[in-house]
Amino acid sequence: MIHDPQHTIKALAVRAPAGLTLTFADGATLNVDLASAIKTHPALDALGDAAVFALARVDALGGYVVWIDDDLEMAADNLRNMATEQAGGIGPERVLNWMARHNLTQERAAQAIGVSRRMLNYYLCGAKPIPKTVWLACLGWETVKELQAA
Repeated sequence: MIHDPQHTIKALAVRAPAGLTLTFADGATLNVDLASAIKTHPALDALGDAAVFALARVDALGGYVVWIDDDLEMAADNLRNMATEQAGGIGPERVLNWMARHNLTQERAAQAIGVSRRMLNYYLCGAKPIPKTVWLACLGWETVKELQAA
């Protein structure tokens, strides 16, 4: 499987106690703190052990950070989304969840928030950062729909 540059990890550094610095193929270097995820997701319990967390490495294709082969790994797209959100940006998963909540196709979502389908696709795949104004348009559309339904 070939990953796109936004979701291909080229290098990582472990930052104790639960942080990673990830360098992606598109040149972005982002920090992600996994402490909250480790506390809230039982599947990640093993990462609470500093010795296990320190084993972090990038898989052969750059699509995952792996701690325990075939048992404990996190996908590059999820890590990038978390890092983006932690840095105060809008991660693609937030918009994807908004679309899913309202059963919107890319075409309908793009029309709803006033962007082209192509631009929305850039946002969703992580090729371009999502401006806060786009997220605010999503929230505004949602609010109008709720008011219309009431």
